[in-house]
Order: sequence, then structure tokens, then C-alpha cells
Amino acid sequence: MSRSEEIAANLNDVKGKIASAALKAGRDKDDITLIVVTKTFPISDLEILYSLGIREFGENRDQEAIEKVDQLPADINWSFQGGIQSNKLKSITTWAGCIHSVDKLKYAQIISEQNTGKPKPIFIQVSLDQPPESRGGVDPKNLIELAADITKLPGISLQGLMAVAPLDIPTKEAFLKLKEIQAGFTAVFKDAKYLSAGMSGDYEMAISYGATHLRIGSSILGKR
Repeated sequence: MSRSEEIAANLNDVKGKIASAALKAGRDKDDITLIVVTKTFPISDLEILYSLGIREFGENRDQEAIEKVDQLPADINWSFQGGIQSNKLKSITTWAGCIHSVDKLKYAQIISEQNTGKPKPIFIQVSLDQPPESRGGVDPKNLIELAADITKLPGISLQGLMAVAPLDIPTKEAFLKLKEIQAGFTAVFKDAKYLSAGMSGDYEMAISYGATHLRIGSSILGKR
């Protein structure tokens, strides 16, 4: 099997599982955005994905992403979903159409200062870990205050919440907690209704808990 055939088969499998999970949850599969996580994979794999109709790509490292952006078509929407470093953020804002991992006000301020065009879509990363913030993400008890401060900044469009299920608690328990956090959050910020959650190991469950943006890598591209 060629690499093109392998990626196409994996992509079809994932799309089928997304559709099935959406149906089971009583949701429309077209309301769910699939972002293919392409970090560490070569340009040739991204070109295959592009030929298969994928336009949503996710990267975690600024330098690697810049090289890829320069070599691929301009109609791709690039998401940055890695841990943010202040000294890289100015560069990230030049290529990332959406930033999923904002967990500090200072990061939102940098994005706001850099953005002179239409508002930049961002997600606030909320921590599901114990103790909170041990692997990135804002402590849930500080979430509303952070979001309130972010919504005052110009040049930013707050989309909703992003989370990564912790390794040390059951995934179902983590997503249940996330659903509760999101319910409280959207009661205050009604327009920030999207939820970036779900990766290769848990995206079907994430859909059942309301995920609207899935960040899937290895299920489509294989192990790195």
C-alpha cells in the first residue's frame, strides 16, 4: 500500500467514526471540524492530505510550521495548539489562523497587539489536571476572570475552550468535568460556544461530550 493509499484509508476511517459518533450523540457531523495534526510529519504527507480535501492543519512548533506554510497552498487554515512561549508568539500570529492554547492574559495581549486585520480566533485552554495548570491550561476557578479580561482586548475573537484529557484520570471523568466547566462558561460567554477537545485516542468520546473541533494526528498519519 502506498503512503497516499494509507493516509486516504486512515482518513476515511476517522471520518466514518466521527460521523457515527455524531449520529449516536444526536449531532450533525458537519458541525464538527477535523483538524489534522501534522507536527513532525513531512511536507509530502501534508500534500497528500491537501489532495484529499483537508484544509485544516494543526502544528505545535513555530519554526516547523513556518517552513510548511511557505511550501503549501494559501487556502489552508493553520491552527497552533502547542504550549505557548512569549518569544515565539509574535511569529505564531503571522501564520496561525487560530490559536488553541491561550492560557494567560499576557498571551492574549501579545496576540491583540500583533493583530491589525480581522479578529484572530483563539481558544482558552482550561486545565483538567490535578493540580491545575501542571501541564498548561488555566485553573478552572480563574477561567471566567481570564475570559472577561480577554474579551476586552481588540483584535481577538474568543471561540470557546480547549482542553487535553489528562493521563492520570479516566477520560470519561475528564470530559464530564470539561462539559460542566463549559456549561458554566457559556452561560456567561454565550458566543464562545466552541470546544476544541478530542485527539486520536479519545475523539469519539469527545464528540459525545460536545467537542466541536477535533485535533487528530496519529489515527490518520500513523505513529511518529
